[in-house]
Amino acid sequence: MKSILQPLILIGILTAALATASAQPADWPDFSKPHSDIPVHDPVMAKEGDTYYLFCTGMGVGVWSSPDLKQWVRLDPVFSEPPAWAKEAVPTFRGHIWAPDIYHHDGTYYLYYSISAFGKNTSAIGVASNKTLDPESPDFEWVDHGKVIQSYPGLTNWNAIDPNIVEAKDGTPYMSFGSFWGGLKIVELAPDLISLVEKEPEVLPTIASRKTDPDAPNPPAPGNNPVDAGGNAIEAPFIFRHGDYYYQFASIDYCCRGAESTYKMIVGRSKTVLGPYLDREGKRLDQGGGTILLEGDENWYGVGHNSAYTFDGTDYLVYHAYDASHERAIAKLRINKIAWTDDGWPTVGELVTPEEEGR
Repeated sequence: MKSILQPLILIGILTAALATASAQPADWPDFSKPHSDIPVHDPVMAKEGDTYYLFCTGMGVGVWSSPDLKQWVRLDPVFSEPPAWAKEAVPTFRGHIWAPDIYHHDGTYYLYYSISAFGKNTSAIGVASNKTLDPESPDFEWVDHGKVIQSYPGLTNWNAIDPNIVEAKDGTPYMSFGSFWGGLKIVELAPDLISLVEKEPEVLPTIASRKTDPDAPNPPAPGNNPVDAGGNAIEAPFIFRHGDYYYQFASIDYCCRGAESTYKMIVGRSKTVLGPYLDREGKRLDQGGGTILLEGDENWYGVGHNSAYTFDGTDYLVYHAYDASHERAIAKLRINKIAWTDDGWPTVGELVTPEEEGR
């Protein structure tokens, strides 16, 4: 989950005040019915055989499974005990793991996950692997490989959370990540997928930021945002290959505030994985650009931390949104099909809904 505000969820402080939703275009997706009633933050997915598996923020990393993207069953978390290395890296870590990503390569699933200290970029990304996601398989066993990358206050002007793995057209694996501070970063993974090519990076290329001037200091932190984080409110990169382009999705503004959440998704694209990524107006994402893909309304408040997939020839947008019908406006799972414009830009398409809506 989003680094600087996650503890609000841990202690259940989600404001109940109603937000005033801005008017949306006539063709905006219908948010009037929930995808399901499962509470999630930061959902990512993989499909093995006929089963979809969802991983999300939670104690030990939350896991769900579904045969159809509609009805879900909760499974045991990835970790029954906190990873041994994590306490040393982040002394305040208590087992609540944020913002995972799942990546399949050469018969092995790699789960990247985030740990962080509240309001600081004392953060790290770890990785575990498994031969299968099916807990009934005799080959099922999560093996933790420890830390991939860490950020340090005063040393790195980036935050090592929210990992996403993308494979370039030439087969080179990269990890994008980041939240607030200096924006979203990208780094090359070693072929083993559990370490970096650059072993101790301090300066990394920026692929997205809300700052129009990369050399300018971060804007001040608004509201109850920790001062250390600054006001560069962008996080959760996800790079999705489609056609000739890499599409970078990201979330801007503020999550985790219930009815006060202002979270929204942006997108840009590039013909190279390292960018620069440009929005529909030609503005660079690393200089404050980003086309709004989706934002909340009166039924679902802030929407964001999305992932994107192609399953059986159909593209999907997976994300969380804050349910206005719930007394605490908790975050729930949402899945839409992705539609593409004639000039190759993603739009939010048909909502995937349970067969029985319930409400």
